[in-house]
Parts: sequence; C-alpha cells; structure tokens
Amino acid sequence: MGAQRYEWRIAVVEDHLLQRKRTEELLHAQSGLSVVWSGETFPEFTAWLDDAPESRRPHLVVLDLMVERGPSVDPARVRELTRSGVRVLVLSAMGSPELVRKILQAGIGGIVGKRDPEEDIVAAIWTVLGRGQWLTPELASVIAGDADRPRLSDQEERALVLYASGLTLDAVATALGVRKDTAKKYLSRVKAKYAAAGRPASTKLELNAIAQQDGYLDPPARV
Repeated sequence: MGAQRYEWRIAVVEDHLLQRKRTEELLHAQSGLSVVWSGETFPEFTAWLDDAPESRRPHLVVLDLMVERGPSVDPARVRELTRSGVRVLVLSAMGSPELVRKILQAGIGGIVGKRDPEEDIVAAIWTVLGRGQWLTPELASVIAGDADRPRLSDQEERALVLYASGLTLDAVATALGVRKDTAKKYLSRVKAKYAAAGRPASTKLELNAIAQQDGYLDPPARV
C-alpha cells in the first residue's frame, strides 16, 4: 500500500452562485485540495465552523468580502478566524480600499481579484497554504489610496453598489434596511463626494460607470 495522500481542506464563501461553482471547480482540479464547505455568507460559514469536527475544519478559507444584499465581512470576525489558525485568502472585486486595509490588518494571507487570471487565483491559494503572502501590484496601489477616489462610508458604498447595479431607490432602501429618504441621502452624499473629487456623476448610468472604474462593480462579462 502506498502512503496516504495529504489533503488540504478548503472552504469557499461567495454569494454569487456561478463564481462559487467556478471556484469549486478550480479547487477540485488541484490534486491535494478538498472542499469541505461552500456557501453564500461568512456568518453561515462561521456558524458551521462552530460545530465542525476537527477533521473537517478548513486549513484555508477563500473569502469574498462584498455581499450584494447584505453587510460586508466584519474584519473583527476575520481576525478571530486567523488567530484560530485558519488561513484566509480574499477573492473579491475589492470594492473598498478601507475595508481591504482592515482585512489585511486582521492577518489574512493574501488578496486576489476576481478579474485576475485563474492561474493567478490557483497560485495565490497554494502560496497562502504555504504560509506565504499574495498581493498583486494593482491591488496594492488601490489599497494605498487614490486621490481621485472619494472615501465612502460602508452604507454609502452599499447604496452606490445596489443603485448602480440597477435597483430602484425603494429596492435600495429595502436592501439596506432603511427608509427611502435615508437611502436617497446616502446616494446624495456619494454624488457630492464624487463631484468634490472632480468626477461628477448624477444619473444611474454615470454612477454605474463610476462604480466600475473604482472597482465597486465588475464590468459586464464579454460575450
């Protein structure tokens, strides 16, 4: 009998079904990797982890930071995870430099963008499993800050993403759990901040373009 092959256990947190399934496919194609959990949100993952036996606890979590219809991942919860010995690789569209900075401070192993080549995503996974660090120069420059990119609060950021994605103001308010006039106020602040930065955007189409330029939204997939 040959020696038993060691398998790294991986969990995937991603709210977009197609992206999650593709990430699972990339992982399954790698010899020595096993997906032990896959789901939509970080709270769902941590709830599962609380009761998971040691033999099922992941060595690595591939984590999306931005949930389209919910709060972003809490850096404090990520810090608890990394302190418990679980490694974390962020695979995300990188909407908020401020959030990314906080997540980096939580002790994660690296960040890879959803628009990066799939071979880079796989390389990042193996690098972080080997206790290395992965951060592309492009993302490093985004995290360092951009003078032309206004600083938005979490709620302003979420309002921009939801509205620019095509939702009505009423739907944005419902998704945020606030009144319609409050959601409108968030969007007004977003517009004012971009105008002050010399990048005015008043229509939904212009906000969509701004959101894509600054990484809040992925560009439309090419057919």
